[in-house]
Amino acid sequence: MIPRRRLISLGAGLTAVGVFLLALGLVAPLIVAVRVLLALAGVVTAFSGVSRLVWGLRRQRVDLLPWVCLAWLAVLIVAAVLAPVLPLKEHRDVAATLLEPVYLEPLRYYDHPLGTNSAGLDMLARCLYGARTSLTVSLLAVTIGTVLGGAIGVIAGYYRRGVDSVIGVLTNALLAVPPLILLIALSTLLEPSIRNMVLVLSLLTVPSMIRLARANTISFRQREFVFAAEAMGAGRLRIMARELVPNVLPPLLSMAVVVISGLIVAEASLSFLGLGVRPPEPTWGNMIAEAQGGVLQKHPSMVLVPGTFLFLTVFAFNVLGEKAQKRWNPRSAAS
Repeated sequence: MIPRRRLISLGAGLTAVGVFLLALGLVAPLIVAVRVLLALAGVVTAFSGVSRLVWGLRRQRVDLLPWVCLAWLAVLIVAAVLAPVLPLKEHRDVAATLLEPVYLEPLRYYDHPLGTNSAGLDMLARCLYGARTSLTVSLLAVTIGTVLGGAIGVIAGYYRRGVDSVIGVLTNALLAVPPLILLIALSTLLEPSIRNMVLVLSLLTVPSMIRLARANTISFRQREFVFAAEAMGAGRLRIMARELVPNVLPPLLSMAVVVISGLIVAEASLSFLGLGVRPPEPTWGNMIAEAQGGVLQKHPSMVLVPGTFLFLTVFAFNVLGEKAQKRWNPRSAAS
């Protein structure tokens, strides 16, 4: 075992080196790719150093990754909600940016920390407003899908027989269609808007929630507290609402956290293809689509900036969802 004093010294040293590399990547007058690599190396080194420092101080390993992911999501959500009142530059009106410089590199200009696009629009503002769109669509879609799919799954698992058979056929029919093809088909039929995106993505969420709620309902349906409620004369609706739903809800919520990341990617994919929310309303997907053609080779930051926001957000939801499944749904996490 490494001595405590040595472990603390090693953790403090790695943290200092990581902070130095991160600062160097943020302010050094180098090309974008080198600065990104330096910043990533600094984050990884600092994270490793803090982990060792906490281990040396508390003499037990602490998983800091979920806390880092939670901090990122908290900062992103707060910034996205407060975006209209923050001192941000223009994010959608190209007429207001006729005199602004275009294709500014990120991390070099105080007025535009993440640079500008081809129309002089501020990339930081566009990323935060894009987060508003992506998070609103995904959160509303997963809420509708969880409530609707959970209710149908509880009904199917409680009644079984004919009701379960009909719901099972409809669920399997939806699951038989490839998700991307279903999304593209529905998106071409509906007018591109946030409301329609929510409806389309919630339909994608419902089948998996039905199957999860049904499986857990069947399991809890055989428990003693359900038999006791039936013996006391409780009605079917009361048993489902008071006895089954509180036990089925935790696994559904843990699955919902993971599903959010998939919905964010789905929304970005549709917007990238021009089937989702369209410009001038910014989303991470249509921001990445702006770099098609020769723009990517000349100005890689047009993809790196929104792509980094997309990657970190999806990664954070996946980590937190896995953590939630280990706590609330151990069987699903083990599989």
